Amino acid sequence: MRAVGFDVNGGPEVLRPVELPVPEPGPGQVLIRVAYAGVNYGEVQHRLGDFGPPDGITVPGMEVSGEIAALGDDVAGLALGDHVAAYLPDGGGYAEYAVAPADFAFPLDGISLRDGGGAALVLTTAYGVLAGAARLTAGDSVLIHAAAGGVGSAAAQIARALGAAAVHGTVRTPEKAEYAKRFGYDAVLLRDTFPADLAATGTEVDVVLDPVGGSARLASLDVLAPFGRVVVYGDAAREPDLSLPVLPLWKQNRSLSGYNIGDLGRRAPSVVRGHALAALSLLASGAIRLDVTAELSLAAAFQAHHALEEGTSRGKVLLAVDA
Repeated sequence: MRAVGFDVNGGPEVLRPVELPVPEPGPGQVLIRVAYAGVNYGEVQHRLGDFGPPDGITVPGMEVSGEIAALGDDVAGLALGDHVAAYLPDGGGYAEYAVAPADFAFPLDGISLRDGGGAALVLTTAYGVLAGAARLTAGDSVLIHAAAGGVGSAAAQIARALGAAAVHGTVRTPEKAEYAKRFGYDAVLLRDTFPADLAATGTEVDVVLDPVGGSARLASLDVLAPFGRVVVYGDAAREPDLSLPVLPLWKQNRSLSGYNIGDLGRRAPSVVRGHALAALSLLASGAIRLDVTAELSLAAAFQAHHALEEGTSRGKVLLAVDA
């Protein structure tokens, strides 16, 4: 089968087309003939070496959509030919075929394969960050960093669907601010100045969603309302980890929490599945939408990685494998 992988860490140029055997599903797994593969920043970090060196040819890709081509033993509730979106905790999505745990293969009822290609990781994460880690309740106010990205643009819509009273976002550039406004933000601020911009209007927020890290994470603590929480779910800035004293969190009624779908998938797969199905239900109903802004060939995966690494991408980028 055709695939794209890397065997050394480095820039986007280390991604290259390869020919590999079609994998076989084991017990509790399904084989998916891939229609679309989503491209995510975590795959950029994988290529760069943030998660360690590759062991031979490594095929990235944590979410796909497609048709079930084979079933492993002990799989129930799925059939050959079913259209699914799938979260791939071990990667492998940049290929014509991918193996997924059956628990993480979600039926695409009323959802196109194209939308499904960017749904399994992005929408599940956005929903899980808000409903799980942030404990969002109706009437809360939310600030979302990386507001123009795939998760950010989905999280803004999901926050509204869950009853958020106000949704603010931050981005790096004015151009991205203009793009992000289409997702229903009350205001989209530049990340370098967001604390002062919020303070100027007397605004505090109940929840901050932070996939960025570094100085943005530290500044986020200062814009929290009483009992506000910063939810960490990424580290796109790739800056050194923060060392935070605990006493100020107590004295100023603030809290930090985290969301990592990989850990959650290992320890509580039913929670991941529940978040995914809830998010997909919102997508199927039209309450939220997935904004696919680029659709590239499998061989052009390096272009998608370059855009994500440079911070120039918006919305969701897909690889059309067998559209």
